[in-house]
Amino acid sequence: MRVELRQIGSDRLLEVLELDESGEVPHPGRWLEAGGGSYLVLQRRHRYQLRNGRYELASVALQVKAQRQPADARWWQNQWVIGDPSCRFNARSPLLRCAVLPDGPCDRCSHFAAAGSQPHG
Repeated sequence: MRVELRQIGSDRLLEVLELDESGEVPHPGRWLEAGGGSYLVLQRRHRYQLRNGRYELASVALQVKAQRQPADARWWQNQWVIGDPSCRFNARSPLLRCAVLPDGPCDRCSHFAAAGSQPHG
């Protein structure tokens, strides 16, 4: 199966991968390493082709952002998150750690508060 990596925003073709039928195409919110680069998958589009009166999946276009997977990214509740998801300020997202200390790391943040706790003050 043909998998196209396209730059989010410009739709510029970055890389073309050929996966066998058993190969898993990454879903949005996952990182992918290909062609010497690391990418975060933001969108996934399926492209179909009419063959013998039936539509068949011809290729998948992944809208990606060039980004290395952060060292503190972890698998949490069936998705990737950056930082410590037990903190009430954590965005629980592969795109953003938190609003308080977006560049991290969480272990040095003076605003760390366990989820469900009341704010100070």
